[in-house]
Amino acid sequence: MIKEMNMGESDRLVTLFTRDYGIIRAFAAGAKSIKSKKGAATSLLTYSSFTILKKKDTYKIYEASPIRLFFGAGSEIEVLSLAQYFCELCYVLVASGVPDGEFLRLILNSLHFLTKEKRFPPLIKAITELRAAALSGFMPDLIACSGCGKFEDDIMYFDISGGRLLCRDCKRETSDLATLDRTMLSAMRHIVYSEFGRLYSFTVPENCAKRLSEVTGKYITVQTDHRFTALDFYNSVANV
Repeated sequence: MIKEMNMGESDRLVTLFTRDYGIIRAFAAGAKSIKSKKGAATSLLTYSSFTILKKKDTYKIYEASPIRLFFGAGSEIEVLSLAQYFCELCYVLVASGVPDGEFLRLILNSLHFLTKEKRFPPLIKAITELRAAALSGFMPDLIACSGCGKFEDDIMYFDISGGRLLCRDCKRETSDLATLDRTMLSAMRHIVYSEFGRLYSFTVPENCAKRLSEVTGKYITVQTDHRFTALDFYNSVANV
């Protein structure tokens, strides 16, 4: 569940990211009631099973049970704000009514590594942003320098607006260039091109993860032309 809105005293209008139908909005009658079995299942950042019926253009939740609650009382504000940003990524990048199991798998795994495995938040953020971009039609070309074909060097440059790699000889003066050392370039290539089963199977030093997170955050913001308010809040609480 990626978004919720209270309706009256006891009902909720929720936005769900589903495997088979992408993003849908559904009405959950009585979900705010203490006695309702729908309460926990329709809470934000909960992975749940739903029985939903569609009447005309309206989805209604008739049964709901939680499978995994990612957050509870006392959750760290940095981690919680990052998870809310992942929800906003879903809302912006996933189509309504269109199956998108790979994107859902990405978000669920990122939440798992963020909350249960306690992986470094900036690294999980970078993985999620760059892979989400690749899945949504914004895949960058990181194979080699787009100018001369050089595979790598001690320092390469990433064109954030163009989504391409440049070497020192081919780069042009522009504010959209991010400097990449070998570690950062290798990490970005892994995120974009690896099989999903190996996506999270790497680590980098924390300072590198922070710089990588800055680059991927700028990249997805520029490519989507969207101001992510949850990203702004995450950056403020994470002291980025």
